[in-house]
Amino acid sequence: MKQMKLFVKKLDPRAQLPAYQTPGAAAMDLTAVLDAPVTIAPRALVPVPTGLAIALPDAGWTALVLARSGLGIKHGIAPANAVGVIDSDYRGEIQVGLTNLSDTPYTIHPGDRIAQLMVVPVARAGVLELEELPPTARGAGGFGSTGR
Repeated sequence: MKQMKLFVKKLDPRAQLPAYQTPGAAAMDLTAVLDAPVTIAPRALVPVPTGLAIALPDAGWTALVLARSGLGIKHGIAPANAVGVIDSDYRGEIQVGLTNLSDTPYTIHPGDRIAQLMVVPVARAGVLELEELPPTARGAGGFGSTGR
């Protein structure tokens, strides 16, 4: 397993360090740093601060902010941008834009686990323009082209 050091700065003393909840967890939980509970109305978007900033070692790493499956499946709460990408040179606060996809208001409380943070290696692509792309069996077949 590839491992690196993730440097974390608490911007708010109430912030909780990202933490893996089980030995097999692929991502660490991020928690809300709020002065009071915040209710997300149906179809609304709310930025939720974590009180944390991170430093990745170099451009060979990124951090992804992902949904917590329980919030999404049970309550319809998901990151508004699907996946947040934290570049290696960003040093500002991690905030999670949450949206409520359900018909029921949902309340986030201070300290609630609101998202997951996954640190992954980055492969930088060298872009090469071609007149024609190499052929494949699938070709340009789009949505549903490989079956149900």
